[in-house]
Parts: sequence; structure tokens; C-alpha cells
Amino acid sequence: MVIFRAGSANSSARLQRSRACPSTLQSRIWVLLILLVVVGLGALRAEEPPYFAIHGARIVTVSGPVIEKGTVVIAKGLIVAVGPEVPIPPEAWVIDGKGLTVYPGLIDALTDLGLGSAAPAAPGRQPTAGPPSAPARPQQVSRGPEDRPATTPWVNPADELKTDDKRLETWRNAGFTSALTAPKLGIFPGQGAVINLAGERPGEMVVKSPATLNLTFHPMAGFANFPDSLMGVRAYIEQVFLDANQYAQAETVYDAHPRGLNRPTYDRTALVVADTLHGGRPVLLPANTAPQILRTLVLADRLAVHPVLYGVQQGYAVADTLGASKVPVLVSLKWPEKEKDADPDAPQELRELRFRDRAPSTPAALEKAGVKFAFYSDSLPSPKDFLKNAKKAIDAGLAADAALRAFTLSTAEILGVADQTGSIEPGKIANLVIADGDLFNEKTKVKMTFVDGRRYEVHEPTRPTAPPTVKLTGKWKLTVTSPEGPQEASADLTMAENGDLSGSVTGQSGPVLGRMGTVSISNGWVSGNKFSFTISLPMGGNPVDTTFSGTVEGDEMKGSASAAGASFDFTGSRPGGV
Repeated sequence: MVIFRAGSANSSARLQRSRACPSTLQSRIWVLLILLVVVGLGALRAEEPPYFAIHGARIVTVSGPVIEKGTVVIAKGLIVAVGPEVPIPPEAWVIDGKGLTVYPGLIDALTDLGLGSAAPAAPGRQPTAGPPSAPARPQQVSRGPEDRPATTPWVNPADELKTDDKRLETWRNAGFTSALTAPKLGIFPGQGAVINLAGERPGEMVVKSPATLNLTFHPMAGFANFPDSLMGVRAYIEQVFLDANQYAQAETVYDAHPRGLNRPTYDRTALVVADTLHGGRPVLLPANTAPQILRTLVLADRLAVHPVLYGVQQGYAVADTLGASKVPVLVSLKWPEKEKDADPDAPQELRELRFRDRAPSTPAALEKAGVKFAFYSDSLPSPKDFLKNAKKAIDAGLAADAALRAFTLSTAEILGVADQTGSIEPGKIANLVIADGDLFNEKTKVKMTFVDGRRYEVHEPTRPTAPPTVKLTGKWKLTVTSPEGPQEASADLTMAENGDLSGSVTGQSGPVLGRMGTVSISNGWVSGNKFSFTISLPMGGNPVDTTFSGTVEGDEMKGSASAAGASFDFTGSRPGGV
């Protein structure tokens, strides 16, 4: 339990006032009276004070040695002091950090948090033209390269942020405080912006914008469109960069001597690309397999950009080449796996089996080769899956401190915000995670996060305390019923002796579950013959938590699935019994 030893705004927390001299006490009384007047008039929303001190905690700074017992002081959204012997300002509200560990806030290196997202694609075979979970190809008719198909590099996510995106809280509760968010659709889908995962207004969330220019290699669909092949896409990208360079030169010449010259025609695509080149901002290029990585390194050199490769799951095969190139990479932690609906008796190619087996070893190989790398979620539905897949990389040889750095300081360095976030240092944004243990341990619980110096408590969902009287471990067939008709799904459940429930649910497209594929369950429990678990489903472009709860009798279950204010009945059976 976290104990606030001085002045928390949460009335339910245990409080203990620090001793104060009479003058200090008098000033605090005046502040309290002023706040009461303000609240009484309804002029301002009551807020927590801007000063905090996390005292007596283990502090993992990432940029320096671990402080086994120290203090972090926060003032007005920034870290102002950190160390084993740090004086605590009298105005600070002290958080007792005994038994807790403070980490820098985690960063998702590429996502669409805050923008809404398309339904995630089911895991599939080894990709051929980009990283896993490639976005749907835009359906846009083109008559040639002059039409600039699937090209919107001027789109800036900082202008389109939605503070009510429910995923922000979900990821924040798991320890993520920042992300590079970017649109997905198109060859030039837009720019990337580094945001914090909290804020009352979109502008409060933005840390750096634009931070990157993002590209994909996805051809246009149909024979009538250009470019309709991977070779065509790469040629088209090169042409756009040539156009941008020519446009920049023409603008420079005209600005210097406009008289007697025809002014250049305004071209916002070329303007944004030229501005990216001039500003030295990273250009994100997809490359997942070894041949893709090698080809993309050549392309990046021809484009004369500051490249960052993303995908890179087969980086284990070309780690030395990447190390020699000094090109940073973003590694997708959506590890390749067999399609859930694939024929179990169908033969599988050896290269695919080897790829699935060795992909989690890529981060360790990159670390050994001296490659700067970060992790991104790649449409994983849950932050728990994100961290769980990072643990697979650790089990495959990656050092735990290197894994943490790939979620924090390395990401900040690649995205150009290392002077603002990514480690616990004075002067940086107070983005912190407070947990009761190792972040890569499944049993560790995040107690609270700080984003821009604001405290966000993580409240554990309530659950009954009665011991379980039934066994749910096994494979279940589920049928969810709605006015639009039934939908079939399957659940693979594992129940611990204390009633903790884990596993996954797999379903097909349908009226209730949507296009879900396979998703992991969270907050699962069994008490008596009752159970409950939650899955995150794509609905209306955004993941929505759906909670299944009900009762079990032998090998039969029944209950309701609730999401977004709607509730549907479901039944389940366990073929073959326990």
C-alpha cells in the first residue's frame, strides 16, 4: 500500500501531515481558505498540488546507476531532484516509497494512441513488403505518379488527438506515459508526433511535433492504380524525394531573386518532405525480413535521409550489418505466429518455423552488435501483451536493463526527445511509473504513474474473495447471442489455485465480437462458481473493453458479455471435460 505522508488530494488515502512552524501553518490555512472560496464559487476544478516527493523508494534512473533507496522530487511537472539524500521541500506532498520501485515512464515507439485505430489484423505468415499487421491499402484511383496517390505527408497527428480515447488510460495504467503516434494508411500516411498519454486538452499532450515522417511500402490495390507493386512503390517514393529536393532548390532561388522569375507552384507534399530533409528529422521506413532490411538500407542511402527502420523482426540475421550502418531501428513486439485458423495438418515451411522461433532473439542480437533499438506495440491489443512479449526477448538473451532502455531512453534518443524524457534526471518531464517490483514480472503491479507531474493512481478491479469451487482450465466453445444473430468463439483458459484466470479468446468476424482474431484476457478471476474476465475488442475503430461474467456448472457456463453499455448473453461448453 502506498502511503501519502503529507497532503494528498485523495481523501481516501492515508495521510500524515509533516510538522510545520506556526508561520507555515498559518500560510497553509490561508491557502485552504482560498481554495474553499474558489470551489464554492465553482470557478476552478480542485487539483492536486504541483509538488511531490517520492521518498524511500528504489529508483531506476536508466541514465545512471540504480539508487537502492532514494527520493525523487517533482515540481510543476518537472523532476527537480533525484538521489539518495535529497532534501524534501516543505510544500511537497510525500509519497512513501518503501517496497516500491520508480521507473521512467515507458514509451511506445510507434502506435496510433489518441487517434483511433483500424481493427488489428490477425497474426499471419512471414511478411513480404513490410512489418506485421500492415494497415489496409487505401482504395484510391490514380492516373500516374503526378497524382501523388496515397500521399498525405502533411497530416499531423498533433492536430487530431482525442483526449477521450479510452486506450490512453489503459496503457497509462500499465506504465506507459508517452508514445510516438502516427497515422497508418497510405504510402506517405503522415507525420509522427511524440505525445504524453494524459491531458485535458490535446495541446497539453504534445511533446514534439512533428517528430518523424512515416512511410510504408504497401502498393495500391488493383491493376488500374499506380503504384500497384512493391517495385513501383519504391520508385514512386524516390521520385517524391527528388521532387522535394528540386522544389526546395527552386524556392531558394526564387526567394533570393524573385524579379523576372516565375514563382514555383505550391506543392504541399514536396514542402513537407523538403522540410523533413532540411530539419534532419527521422524518416521511418518499414523492413521486417533480412532481405527487406538490406534493400531498405540501400534505399535510405539513396534518399539521403536520416532513416529509422521499423519491423526488423528478422534483425538477428543481419545484426552486424545494421550495427555497421549506425541506423537505429524500432522492433515490433508482435512476434510472428501461426494463423489461429490455419489447418493444423497443413505443412509449414521450415523458414517460417525458424522465423517464428528466432524472432524474439533479435533484440539480443541487436544489443550485441551495438544497434540502437526501441520497441513498439504494432497493434497489440493490450499493454500486458506488449510487456509479456518483451519478456520473451529477455528469455531469449536480452539483458533486462537493455529491455527497459528500449522502452525508455533509447526510444527518446531515437525520436529526438532525450533531453525531455526517457530517464529520471533533474530538468526532465516528470513522467514516472511506480510499481511494486520488476516491470517484466507478470505479478508486478503498477501502483501509480506520473504524467507531466500529475499523479494517476491505478485502482485494482474489485473481485469476490471466496475460493473457487469449479475448474475453468481448458478449451471452451463460446456462443454469444445478439439481435443480429449468434457468433462463435473459443477460449483457452488457465485457472490458478487462488482463482486467477488467464488465457485468450479467439473469434471470427461477427455482429458482437467484430473482427477480433485472438486476444488475451485480463482481470480474470474465479470465485465460488462465478467467474469474470475482460478482453479488448476493436469496435468503431477503437479498442473497447468487453467483460464476460457468469457461472459454471461442470463443463457448461453461461452469463453475459458487456461492452460500451450493451450486454449480450453467452453460453459455453468444454468438449471432453476437464
